[in-house]
Amino acid sequence: MSERDPAILIADLVADIRHHDHRYYVLDDPELPDADYDDLRRRLLVLEEAHPHLVTADSPSRRIGAPPSELFASVVHRERMFSLDNAESPAEVAEWLARAERHLDRPPGDLVCELKIDGVAVSLTYEHGLLTRGATRGDGATGEDITANVRTIASVPLRLLGDPPAYMEVRGEVYLPLDEFDRLNARQAEAGDRLYANARNAAAGSVRQKDPAVTASRNLAIWVYQVGYLEGGPALATHFETMEWLRGLGLRVHPGTETVTDVTDVTGYVERVRAARNDLPYQTDGVVIKVNGLAEQAELGSTARAPRWAIAYKFPAEERVTRLRGIEINIGRTGAATPFAVLEPVFVGGANVERATLHNEDEVHRKDVRVGDQVVVRRAGDVIPEVVGPIPSRRTGEEKKWSMPSNCPFCEAPIVRPDDEKVARCTRGLTCPSRLREWLFHFAARGAMDIEGMGYKTVDLLLSEGLIAGPADIFFLQPDDLLGFEGWGEISVTNLMDAIEAARDRPIGRLLVSFGIRHVGGTVARLLAREFGSIEALRLADEETLAAIEGIGPVIAKSVAEWFEDEDNRNLVERLEEAEVRLSDPDWGQGPEKTLQGVRLVLTGSLESMTRAEARVAVEERGGKLVSSVSKVTTALVAGASPGSKLAKAKSLGVDVIDEARFRSLLAHGPGVLDEDVAANN
Repeated sequence: MSERDPAILIADLVADIRHHDHRYYVLDDPELPDADYDDLRRRLLVLEEAHPHLVTADSPSRRIGAPPSELFASVVHRERMFSLDNAESPAEVAEWLARAERHLDRPPGDLVCELKIDGVAVSLTYEHGLLTRGATRGDGATGEDITANVRTIASVPLRLLGDPPAYMEVRGEVYLPLDEFDRLNARQAEAGDRLYANARNAAAGSVRQKDPAVTASRNLAIWVYQVGYLEGGPALATHFETMEWLRGLGLRVHPGTETVTDVTDVTGYVERVRAARNDLPYQTDGVVIKVNGLAEQAELGSTARAPRWAIAYKFPAEERVTRLRGIEINIGRTGAATPFAVLEPVFVGGANVERATLHNEDEVHRKDVRVGDQVVVRRAGDVIPEVVGPIPSRRTGEEKKWSMPSNCPFCEAPIVRPDDEKVARCTRGLTCPSRLREWLFHFAARGAMDIEGMGYKTVDLLLSEGLIAGPADIFFLQPDDLLGFEGWGEISVTNLMDAIEAARDRPIGRLLVSFGIRHVGGTVARLLAREFGSIEALRLADEETLAAIEGIGPVIAKSVAEWFEDEDNRNLVERLEEAEVRLSDPDWGQGPEKTLQGVRLVLTGSLESMTRAEARVAVEERGGKLVSSVSKVTTALVAGASPGSKLAKAKSLGVDVIDEARFRSLLAHGPGVLDEDVAANN
């Protein structure tokens, strides 16, 4: 038999899947990201569908999840807990709908879209409103009794509200909020314990702790998404109606669930979720689409492995495995030497990735990442790709440990790590080509002098041609300096010259950001600008004066004072003055009135008239606060274009929602604008 014999291919896939099931479900130590595991199962299903006579009773395709662990008592589910079939495109969703229509001999009607939370599936049993059991999905038929652990989850009600049924089993997804995941891994690192690769794995490990006190310390949460079995209760016609009923009983139902009518609506929902997913406080890896009608669900039924009335639309994989070819370092504008991974190219998070951050030297050693390792790479949306960690079980013995080089690869100056810092630094200063390049890019960036068109490509051209040697030189460029270079015609040169001209008149808070002074970001820069009003007044302030300013302190004060003591930096300021760059704010001391004292705003979506950073400045200058999450104490939610899930939460909490025009009115006239809205609606 050849290596391509389907029997051999199926046997190999079955062996691989069993191996990875054991590592994930039993050892809590997975070797594969979800996407790679899904690929194995998909390949097996394709082969088995083509060769049904080769399917065995114990094939992983016949199993929903994994056998229950011997660490917990077994629970037999009243109704099976199925996994879902997957779709990865609108076309595959359309195919699923067509199959449902053929099975029903009519269109299935409305659909429901809801977030696919990346956690661990559980069932909760309530008898006469009291929680009597919690269980994992297990293999779908039999799960693990985790009642004691489930009772520690604050968002799982121990007693239902209202008029609960005699007996009800509901399904939900237990997850670990991302901020809690970060805190958990910080504790693990401090204790020298193994770090969790992602929040989903951490949630799975947390609900399966033998000591409920450990589970309680993890601050897990739950979203309930389905009724599995019901005795008594009202007559319910749709899934959406069922979710609203569960919400009324006190169960936590996701507010982002929507009813839609067709694939176009599904695609729109998917794109909205995909755009907002990285702003969510939990992991989501897709959207679940369900037939809304319960009668239609019952008629559609299930296959051996999944319901016909639901499908999971999976987002592009955010984690993949690839080989670490090497580790190199980049030198940033402050001299920080940051290691990065050189990878065998891998498609992850919707893009090809060949480079990924390793953060710093300590992280490389803590994760024990070695050159030649098979590593897990993560890329979430537009976030910089990172190496999550190695897969030690795949090592061959030829992998090599890495250490920080002793000299800068760009200027050969010594790389030194101060005893009290985590970061090693190039000691050459801004004569280091890499530091200068990064500083110039930072100087022209949007949050600093905002010189549109001055990206890395332009900076590299200007440096390589000797047209600039420092930030101030940008303001002495002439059109003839650039005309004639590839890609630089009259329009592009004029646009850059106009951007440079506009940058001469930026507020000094922006200029302070552009200087790249350590510890001085946008907030501190605005504070210093409001306090002193000019670069000269700030230069003359001593450390004691600076440190006495609320919000500054001795560390920032020392950094600012040392920056102005440096001769090169003083020369830069003089050169900027020569270039007629504004060095003082003409309206200093005449800031906006504190009309928003006590006002707490949350922003979702994008604004046309200002950036998020500019909105924050505008609110803070008026004494208000722009916070990241909606709560009962939020004054109002500012909803821009393409708002995320915060909009639904605000509505559920009864928080005022205002558009961009009303936000600008609020900035101009104060919170009385909101009172006018209330009066107008009464």
